[in-house]
Amino acid sequence: MPVDRRDLRRRLFNLAAEQGGYFTAAQAKRLGYSYQAQAHHVGAGNWFRVDRGLFRLAEWVPEPHDELIRWTLWSKDRAVVSHETALAVEGIGEFESPRVHLTVPPGFSMRDDAVVLHHVDLPPDDVVERVGFHTTTVTRSLIDVAAAGAEEDQLARAVKEALDAGHLTLRQLRTRAEAVNLQGAVRIERAIQQVQAP
Repeated sequence: MPVDRRDLRRRLFNLAAEQGGYFTAAQAKRLGYSYQAQAHHVGAGNWFRVDRGLFRLAEWVPEPHDELIRWTLWSKDRAVVSHETALAVEGIGEFESPRVHLTVPPGFSMRDDAVVLHHVDLPPDDVVERVGFHTTTVTRSLIDVAAAGAEEDQLARAVKEALDAGHLTLRQLRTRAEAVNLQGAVRIERAIQQVQAP
């Protein structure tokens, strides 16, 4: 029985809608698009090839941070957006990084020049689920940038912004920092002292 093309398009659109317009070649194949059909859709301009085995619907209107879904698909759902990049998603701080920061499990072996990988097993309490991707919590992200040596004044401003926005309390931040990384905890404490200074 021939596949109904409209049904196929609808199923692909529904899948891509959950992933910021992105989908993988393997996902398209499972839906019923042969590799030949995939090449046709790229050639016809219906799909935009983002990377090897990764596409985006041409008509998709991107939302802020949709590009981070790409890295979830690239990592086969093992990467969590973290550090400066996670703080940028929340609008906290002014940390600049030309590359996307991802925390991946130990043993993760994929590489890409566009990302900085941090190999750590994250507990579920340090992860926030978003549409199509995950980020570390603001608390964990602040600890991670502190441990990585963030500039003290920048860190203090980010801690104040996180407090003002209600993302955390100083007690939560101190307790979690001590549990995650002692060097980061020392830098967090210095940042907190700046925030509390008259």
